[in-house]
Formats: sequence, C-alpha cells, structure tokens
Amino acid sequence: MKVSLFITCLCDIFSTNVGKDTVEILERVGCEVDFPELQTCCGQPAYNSGYLKDSKEAMKQMMRAFRDSEYVVGPSGSCVGMLREYPEVFAGDPDWEEPAKELAAKSYELTQFLVDVIGVVDIGSTFKGRVTYHPSCHMTRILGVKDAPKALLQQVKGVELVELPIAEDCCGFGGTFAVKHAAISEQMVSEKSQHVSETNAEFLVGGDMGCLLNIGGRMAREGKKVEVMHITGILNYRQ
Repeated sequence: MKVSLFITCLCDIFSTNVGKDTVEILERVGCEVDFPELQTCCGQPAYNSGYLKDSKEAMKQMMRAFRDSEYVVGPSGSCVGMLREYPEVFAGDPDWEEPAKELAAKSYELTQFLVDVIGVVDIGSTFKGRVTYHPSCHMTRILGVKDAPKALLQQVKGVELVELPIAEDCCGFGGTFAVKHAAISEQMVSEKSQHVSETNAEFLVGGDMGCLLNIGGRMAREGKKVEVMHITGILNYRQ
C-alpha cells in the first residue's frame, strides 16, 4: 500500500519528530511512504479567517501535490479535516471540483487510517506511564475521528489510559481564535489544564499539535510537570 505523507505546517516547523514517527509507524505496518515536495499549507488559517481567495491558492497547490497519491495520511485531524472540506469550497468549479473530491476521498488522519482503513490497532509499541488523551475539536467534530486514537493507545503495553474530565471541551486554541480572543482563550486553556491535573496523568496525548502546544504552554507557565506528546510519540515508542 502506497501512502503519501502530509506533514502539516505545525509538525514541519515545531515538531519534526512527529513526521519521523509517522513515517516509521506507517512503514512498520507495511506501507510504502513517499513525500510529495510540492505540498504546502492546507489553507485552513486563511480560510477560517475569511480570506477565501487566498486560501484557494494553497488548496490548489495541495491538489497538484497529491494528484497521483494513492492515500494521503497526516498526523493532524484538523489539517486533514480541511482537506475533507475542499469539495464544498470548490463546488461548481469546472476545473477544481473533481480534484477536490478526489483528494478529500483519499485523505486520512493517521490513527483513522491505521484503524479504519488497514484495520490495525496494535502496532507492537510499549510505553510505560499514566496517560490521558485530549480529543481535539476539529478531529472529532469535523473529521469524525473519536475512537481510533484511544483504541490504539489501549493496545500499547505499559500504558495506563485514564479518561480526561469533560474531554470534549475546546482547549481554546482554535487557530487564530487564540490570537483574536486571547482573554477568552486563556480561560478555556486554564480550565483544560485543570482537568488534566485532575487525572494525575504523567502524559497528555493528542493528535493535533496546535492544541498540544497551547495546553502544554499553559501548563508550563503554571509550573505543572505533565509531559505533552503527540500520539505518534507513544505509538512509535518501544521501551
């Protein structure tokens, strides 16, 4: 099975190990991975801020980049969720409607691809620690990925998975929301930090780097010692 890696901006810039882990996980389950170098931002920041014309240029570049891919897999529910919205964005466009549908149909978030496409829930990982999982908003509400991440974590030998209280609440990041509405965002992430503390978890895990950077930054400023990790860091770990 051939898979093209969609790295996403935040992973590419702030957490390159997530890309490395993603590739190694996919290769471990038998996938052949390539990296189309024409890829760029999915267009979500501009799109969510109302700059439709500008965002479409980035989206068109993404469609060109992954035109020949069999599957497109990324370590971000939010960014892959944006790819899934391309058909709506380009509805009625004679040149781009079909390419938008094609890209959306073959694009998956990593845990979704592992569990729902190739049917893998145990990839032979081991990781010792008490872990809680944050389900990011876009991943659950836009992409619809809810069970796959926890199904994978439950099979990691040594992981004690504990439920995060009021897990469905937003962490306050929301891309540009955290910038435009900083005071509200601060209160939201403070509440999320408190819920993480209530679990007594050693590790907070999620599938979207934006949320993890936001929550991790807040907990660090509060002096909390919880380690924040992208889910790939656990799935690709062997102690």
